[in-house]
Amino acid sequence: MDIIDISAGALVGFIVGLTGVGGGSLMTPILVLGYGINPAVAVGTDLIYAAITKCTGVAFHHRHKTIDWRVVKYLLTGSIPSSLATIAYFSVNHEQQKAMEGMIMSTLSVMLILTAVLVVLKDKISTRGEQAVGKGFRTHIRHNRPAITIFSGAILGIVVTLSSVGAGAIGTAILFILHPKKSAIKIVGTDVAHAVPLTLIAGAGHLHLGSVDLNLLYGLLIGGIPAVYAGSFLGKKLSDRILRPTIALILFLMGFKLAFN
Repeated sequence: MDIIDISAGALVGFIVGLTGVGGGSLMTPILVLGYGINPAVAVGTDLIYAAITKCTGVAFHHRHKTIDWRVVKYLLTGSIPSSLATIAYFSVNHEQQKAMEGMIMSTLSVMLILTAVLVVLKDKISTRGEQAVGKGFRTHIRHNRPAITIFSGAILGIVVTLSSVGAGAIGTAILFILHPKKSAIKIVGTDVAHAVPLTLIAGAGHLHLGSVDLNLLYGLLIGGIPAVYAGSFLGKKLSDRILRPTIALILFLMGFKLAFN
């Protein structure tokens, strides 16, 4: 652990507190592009960082009864097996671990660009819910909601394991579409409750593969946790109309750069 690790955690923590954008969308690309960290190590370390820092969020939402544990169960039914399968594939096929870095970079770039779009469209998706998709698909969702939720969890399990991005912005957007009658706070609480076990298991898988830097993790936690509060304090004083387009542009540019890095 050194000042660079702590500064990286402080930078990301401050931006997360300032903008409300998930740490995975920022932490991994900053570690890869700004600090030259190996992509697999950046993802693995960030996954455990996310699991630890989001635990307090789960406690908060559980206390206020803003978690739909039935939906969490459906999501985990899909995400945990797909995450374990992704890790198992690279664990068994050791020669493919180098290819894993290429998959991580590709997945990360796509997820960052998608997250940037969702940051811009967040209000529209949350207010329109089912209206965000066609009428025929809305009918299909109503008749097959548990199965579609499980399938969505399976997709999230793969992309989160490969990129550490998606458990926040992507997961929330999916839940708004699949469960449009739920309140926004219950959507967020449910998404956080799903993210913690998923990121913990995916992070443990990366630890098994040797792609977690514990010294880096300690530095990120020491720098990041206080910075989140500082960013949140300043964020209350800034206009969302300025913050959201700015962070969306940053995510888009980072995704574009990763795609051609």
